[in-house]
Amino acid sequence: MTEHLGEASTPARIEPDPRHTVTDLLLTRVAQAPAHPAFRVRTGYGPTGETVTDVSTEDYRALVVAVAKGLLAAGVRAGDTIGIQGPTGYPWAVADLACLWVGAVVVPIFDSAADDQVGYVVQNARMAWAFAGTAGQRTTLQAALGGSPRAGAVWALDFTPAGMGGLIDAGRGVSDALLDERRAAIDPDAPATLVYTSGTEGHPKGVVITHRNLVGQVLNIGAEYDDVVHPGGRTLIFLPLAHVLARGLQLICLAGGMTISYEADPTRAVTALATVHPTFLVVVPRVLQKIRERIRATATSKRLGWLWRQAERTAIAYGRVLQEPGETPGLALRLRRGLYDRLFFARVRALLGGDLDYILCGAAPLGEDLGLLFRGMGVEIVEGYGLTETTAPLTGNRPGDNRCGTVGRPEPGHTVRISAEGEVLARGVGVSPGYWDAADNEGTFVDGFLRTGDLGSLDADGRLTITGRLKEVIVTAGGKTISPQGWQRDVEAEPLVGHAVVVGEGRPHAAALIFLDRDELDRQGLGEQFVPGLLWPITEPRILTQLVPVLERANARVSGPEQVKRYAVYSADLAPGGELVTSTMKLRRAKLLAQMGPAIDDLYARGRELPGSGRARSSRKDAS
Repeated sequence: MTEHLGEASTPARIEPDPRHTVTDLLLTRVAQAPAHPAFRVRTGYGPTGETVTDVSTEDYRALVVAVAKGLLAAGVRAGDTIGIQGPTGYPWAVADLACLWVGAVVVPIFDSAADDQVGYVVQNARMAWAFAGTAGQRTTLQAALGGSPRAGAVWALDFTPAGMGGLIDAGRGVSDALLDERRAAIDPDAPATLVYTSGTEGHPKGVVITHRNLVGQVLNIGAEYDDVVHPGGRTLIFLPLAHVLARGLQLICLAGGMTISYEADPTRAVTALATVHPTFLVVVPRVLQKIRERIRATATSKRLGWLWRQAERTAIAYGRVLQEPGETPGLALRLRRGLYDRLFFARVRALLGGDLDYILCGAAPLGEDLGLLFRGMGVEIVEGYGLTETTAPLTGNRPGDNRCGTVGRPEPGHTVRISAEGEVLARGVGVSPGYWDAADNEGTFVDGFLRTGDLGSLDADGRLTITGRLKEVIVTAGGKTISPQGWQRDVEAEPLVGHAVVVGEGRPHAAALIFLDRDELDRQGLGEQFVPGLLWPITEPRILTQLVPVLERANARVSGPEQVKRYAVYSADLAPGGELVTSTMKLRRAKLLAQMGPAIDDLYARGRELPGSGRARSSRKDAS
């Protein structure tokens, strides 16, 4: 047995029927509440505005079954891999369950994936069929599938004759008995979906997620968070359904009776909140950062930036008290909070739809202050942690037991262990049995635990804190070991910064490459600093003047060896789904560093120096 530093477990809340597959989640819900609105679907625009239709659980089941019959008629076999590429929306949900109904393996592809990325997934997954959201995606998928001996049709991801409408017509002669026989034959341990990692390190790897993984996760998460996911609740999904987090959310809400709405365009998500009035949302941290930036920008434009800064400090202080069991805010803090609630916080809650009880945040580190800020404003952020390989949530905070800065305790049915090297290891109902390619499984498990590649620690209550990535640890020429994630996260909280990258492997000290956020450049009237398609060095004094205090504050929060001594600033085209950034906004660090080798050499020779970078570390309280 390998030596380890700590371990925490949470027993399963529900032991699913061992014969059940994902389709049983829907059938169980239909039996409970066939007429309940499972979805609220936008069907178009009329003379009086947008048309929205409620779809009952039974109507959804009937549509899924009709499409599934069409898949049988088309010749889809159990175990065939079927790609789905298209925007987040109701057609995605129908195609997904229809494929699972006939025992096919769903392979989600990000809507923003480049043609070569699509080609890789098609070939590696040995894809046999596909659904495509646009004409261009359909052309790309047809070309990629053309090289496969198992290639079948590529259907449009809609209800037209070229899409699921045509499948419904083709399946009218398929009997219920034949479809039921196919569904009943599905092995719960068979792959339900093959989800490709973002490929930040080397090629993407196909993660096998079984029916048993999904059923166990959905039922246990639903039971653990039944005050969040319930039949009276509403949610808006705007994350890509190709992401395991959004896909898991969809199934949890469907099984728990929460009404689901969709918004395919992330830029319209905030506007959609006012229509949907969700009680619960799942977001990535960048969404919350953007909301904070929007409030700050509005306050600054009205010459109230100084007042918003005081409001932020008050909300963070208020949130910090709320997370301490048995403590209540003092009178002075309550009065200040009441004032700023009238000026700012109530408007933020209205911006989020007005009925929001909880936000689950995952997929990237949130940052303690951002979580406390929203909690102090009256919206509790429940941060969690997981991987594609753990079928999304592995750990999570709970309402009423929520510690900002941590990602909570193990979810029901899971154990988290910290290895002697500080790596987070995982075992449990959601943990994948492995990768599609056997070669990718080498070194993936140790003592029956999945190696996550993340560094972390467990506190006395079993809460996990993520401290970095194992492969991003930097060892300087002097032998000092640096975990750069904390410094990078602090700098990336500045609206002007899109990505911060600390370097220093084999170098005398840490240095940093700062990449600017294009939207913020435009907002500040500095759009001319952005040069499309290029990594362009920035020397504009107005930008550097804003950045230096941010970098100094980040330095004040880390130890001497972790402090950045030199930096360089770049404008870069880092659009999601491109060469250097994944569809989930993760930087392809290895590719970036390889591309910027000469720039890194120049950074150490002529980079801008940060004053006072050798100071002793300040306390987090003083640095705030």
